[in-house]
Amino acid sequence: MAFTKHVLVILVFLGIFNICNAQGLKLGFYKKTCPSAEAIVKRETARIISVAPTLAAPLLRMHFHDCFVRGCEGSVLLNATASNSAEKDAFPNRSLRGFHVIDAVKAAVEKSCPRTVSCADILALVARDAVSQINGPSWPVPLGRRDGNVSTANEALANLPPPNFNITQLIASFAAKGLSVKDLVVLSGGHTIGVSHCSSFTNRLYNFTGRNDTDPSMDPNYIAALKRRCPPADTTTIVQMDPGSFKNFDTEYYTLIRKRRGLLQTDAALLNNNVTSAYVQLHSSSSGTSSFFKDFADSMVKMGQIGVLTGSAGHIRRICSAIN
Repeated sequence: MAFTKHVLVILVFLGIFNICNAQGLKLGFYKKTCPSAEAIVKRETARIISVAPTLAAPLLRMHFHDCFVRGCEGSVLLNATASNSAEKDAFPNRSLRGFHVIDAVKAAVEKSCPRTVSCADILALVARDAVSQINGPSWPVPLGRRDGNVSTANEALANLPPPNFNITQLIASFAAKGLSVKDLVVLSGGHTIGVSHCSSFTNRLYNFTGRNDTDPSMDPNYIAALKRRCPPADTTTIVQMDPGSFKNFDTEYYTLIRKRRGLLQTDAALLNNNVTSAYVQLHSSSSGTSSFFKDFADSMVKMGQIGVLTGSAGHIRRICSAIN
């Protein structure tokens, strides 16, 4: 597994080197200003994930939610103020977890290199290191992001794809961020780890079209099992996204999709497009794990470049939850 990760990192690095330079990001960005930065992030992330491995999924999700709103510039980390509702307050982000991890890692980096490493870069590194720590893929993280100073709940609502999007809406949402249809199906594979609240999918169980019906695209046996766990008005119970394998980063997610057992409508929607459906079919077995890992690494590098602030744009926050 370690050898495979190293090969993937080399392959992805070769493919994105020129792109990253064009974006103002580069590998080893802090080599002179904070040479220990990446090692500190990796150490602190490993320390936390080793005792709380289920935090890997929320941290990966947090990076996604950051990049899809104003770009990968750490705006999801900002707290609300008396006059402003921040991204954290938007409904899709109320279930985000792991902010304390980012704060702890940032504090450790600040001790060595004050006001040098951005919160946006720390979030990108933590997401990668957390996934790698649970034996998932690794990928190179070009650095040099700067932190934004605007965070609004309305922008989160407008930019984050909700769990009931159909495939056309999903493709458009990802395309607006410069991501392809393949990126969509690959990044959806991140649902192989983590959990979801019942409220994100109970409409599929009880009132799919407003006539007290179920979603015909979902396996009836799976519907029956989910109903036993999720009463109609349940907003607190959580369900594994990839039952039986939700702690393992693997291709079981695609196997479930093929069996019509995707938990969210956005999961099930992957069967409604030729490109995404073909990817699901191809990777719905353990033999597709290595190619999925490489694809996931490629797409994460690409996602991590969305709307970045570099150079003199933005600033470096001292505390990730507040503007300096």
